[in-house]
Amino acid sequence: MPYPESIPSTADLRRRTGDLAAFAGIQEVVLKNGREEGVRAVLLRNASGLEVEVLVDRAFDLGGARYRGVPFGWRSGNGFRHPGLHEADAEDGLSWLRALDGLLVTGGLDHALFGGVYDASHYAYPPKQTVRHGLHGRLTAIPARLLRVEEEWRDEGGVLRVVGEVIQATSFGEHLRLTRTVEIDIFGTEVRVRDVVDNLGFEPTPHMFLYHLNIGYPFVDDGTALLAPIAGHVWASDSTREQGVSYDALSAPVDGFVEQVWEHALTPGDDGRHRVALHAADGSRGIEVSWDAGSQPYFFEWQNLRAGQYAVGLEPSSAAVTGEAAARADGTLTWLAHGESRTYDLAVRVLADSREVEESRSRIRAIGPQPSAY
Repeated sequence: MPYPESIPSTADLRRRTGDLAAFAGIQEVVLKNGREEGVRAVLLRNASGLEVEVLVDRAFDLGGARYRGVPFGWRSGNGFRHPGLHEADAEDGLSWLRALDGLLVTGGLDHALFGGVYDASHYAYPPKQTVRHGLHGRLTAIPARLLRVEEEWRDEGGVLRVVGEVIQATSFGEHLRLTRTVEIDIFGTEVRVRDVVDNLGFEPTPHMFLYHLNIGYPFVDDGTALLAPIAGHVWASDSTREQGVSYDALSAPVDGFVEQVWEHALTPGDDGRHRVALHAADGSRGIEVSWDAGSQPYFFEWQNLRAGQYAVGLEPSSAAVTGEAAARADGTLTWLAHGESRTYDLAVRVLADSREVEESRSRIRAIGPQPSAY
């Protein structure tokens, strides 16, 4: 149950407890045992029942996430493995799949999407004429520095906030910094992520950035609907025409399901933000996601409806699904000069009941329609 509306202020809460941590707060922890041994994490927990786990040693990505005890962040079975176990170049570049787990796994900083071999002559190091990237880059397995932990209690509500910094660097190569802020309101149902990526090096450096936001059961289930103001379908994997599952209505788990990926061209709202949502078939719950359309104009939908892996990925991206090679060829790849930066933001809102689901539907439909499935 939510807290009584008759206790709306911090002052009222102070009269009813000797420690505000009874209602909301931040805890620094170290995960123990097995694959997760030694991974630092920060737990943010608010007075509305929203909980999110920030994995400090996993690039400040988001692990477990729950609302009133019900999970909405996906768990793959990989666990939040210690970064020392990661082999970035193994399995023909697909070893990233062994690190894929939790609500948010970020792709970058110099590469995202499928891997390959790319020109590296801009780094002016003769023995390194090319660089090989795996799926979604190297960021995932880099530990962060925890810079700040802030519990900002106000007269009316407040904010819980953590800030971290991740450096991706090599001699004679990229030297990029991600500064990430994660926050939730003390009363509320929204997780916000704000990222700044800047180039600390003195050579022009490729930059790609993708949010792999993963939603699981029960917020993903048979009949869950994807709502988005879609201007058109740009690309779809071959499997989308073979399995009978549309982009806008999910199936129950399927044994041996082959992942389906779509690139949808979204229409931004008047506020310059893209919005998509997942709504339960009965309209009882949902998730709405929004982000800045200018910095991440591309959006992919990843349907992983395989039994035992069941999830949907909502993926804002700075580059199209065709990846780095195509972006280099057509001139759309982002290059950061020394001191140059890019800013990104992501908001994930839990829709707790049918009223909030209907409000979400109205917000999205006010931006634009979406085409029928094919």
